[in-house]
Amino acid sequence: MSEKKKTYYINIGSGEIMQSATSSTWNFKIEANDEEIIQLREYFDQNYSTEWQNFFRAHVPYVQYHYDRENDAYDETLKKVYGMIYDLGDEEAKQHISSIGILSEDKE
Repeated sequence: MSEKKKTYYINIGSGEIMQSATSSTWNFKIEANDEEIIQLREYFDQNYSTEWQNFFRAHVPYVQYHYDRENDAYDETLKKVYGMIYDLGDEEAKQHISSIGILSEDKE
């Protein structure tokens, strides 16, 4: 059974998912059902947690900068966010995500 999709507005930088275009600035417009929005929210929450891990790791002087699993995890989750937005977004979102080249070629 397919759930009815609703329009959402996404702000990548702040991790906001809004139902109104006037409540705050937004980057992408998507159409998603409740399950898809829950998954997207989980990705944003995961990156928020990873940002804190990065903050603490940055204050450990003996850990070399290129050994940064937390940053790699953040990047991978961000790719998942962009992948979902590509799948659920309007044509403008798809074109922008294609233009920045963050997704693999088989996704686009």
